[in-house]
Amino acid sequence: MNSFDAFKDPKLCRALLDRLLAEADQPLRFMEVCGTHTVSIFQSGLRSLLPATITHVTGPGCPVCVTHESEVACFLELAKRDDVIIATFGDLMRVPGPKGKSLKTAQADGARVEIVYSPIDALAVAAANPGRTVVFLGVGFETTAPAVAATIRLAREQNLKNFRVLCFHKLVPPALEALLADPETNIDAFILPGHVSAIIGAAPYAFLADRYHVPSVITGFEPLDILSALLEIVAMRKSGQPAVVNAYTRVVADSGNPVARAVMDEVFVPVDALWRGLGLLPGSGLVIREAFADFDAMRLPGVTLPDAPPLAGCRCGEVLKGKMAPNECPLFDKACTPATPVGPCMVSTEGGCAAFYKYKLDL
Repeated sequence: MNSFDAFKDPKLCRALLDRLLAEADQPLRFMEVCGTHTVSIFQSGLRSLLPATITHVTGPGCPVCVTHESEVACFLELAKRDDVIIATFGDLMRVPGPKGKSLKTAQADGARVEIVYSPIDALAVAAANPGRTVVFLGVGFETTAPAVAATIRLAREQNLKNFRVLCFHKLVPPALEALLADPETNIDAFILPGHVSAIIGAAPYAFLADRYHVPSVITGFEPLDILSALLEIVAMRKSGQPAVVNAYTRVVADSGNPVARAVMDEVFVPVDALWRGLGLLPGSGLVIREAFADFDAMRLPGVTLPDAPPLAGCRCGEVLKGKMAPNECPLFDKACTPATPVGPCMVSTEGGCAAFYKYKLDL
């Protein structure tokens, strides 16, 4: 057994699960805020094995899912332009926008939409198409923002004047504060995202324990990681001493990644931002700084953030806030399936609805 297999070892997991069953003697409602954790909890079967006292709810940890309806509408308006090529990660292609349109349907209608696997790939698209403006769709959390920032800096170095980024990046800590400020969410603890934490470290989460007295653990994505995090949370609740614990030290330094943060700070500046389901959250988004304005797609003539109503019947916003389990939505596994998604939580492989659907035997 190698060191990574140990985090999936059935005997070790069973021992931790037995401890959890013995020690979790009071109700605990915890939320994970990372799509990878969502999938791991279902895929491993952990959700069905948790003690009856522990309730798991999914949170706003899927970057595609939290992209606001108005932002999707903006993507689609740009895609209509004959002089624009949209460059995007594939998970945005089928996200429904106004009137059920998506980038996939826009592509079928003749829009030029290119799927890329890295923001840097979009630079090659721009270099190969000097007569058109290539717009990369910048969505996601602190995990992806540094690579997009570095790409913008590289575009300036290469003098690629036909490259732009539509920047709708989100920051995780303000969303957690918004959840806790809402008395209806009723969250007792957080499992914090490993990928995001690798960039920002542990300090930005300190308010969770200091202000809201909510125990929180940064952890990895294997069953052993998650069970260990839950045991840590149970112990903190019993002691009455909540803290933010970094239990993922094999990847996450307490100080995060200063190089990645430096390039983010060089290119982006925090602003108030729209989140699907959560609304406008102060200081929760990133926009491109004035020094890099030539690469900001929002500064193209005629580009605005249009008003867009919520998707009819979609309860994704309530799922993202932990107020509703995906299978409680009236559309779940009826009108809304991965083949016919009504909302983004069923589109993305990291969405709570998609995870519930794929692993529904675990419900």
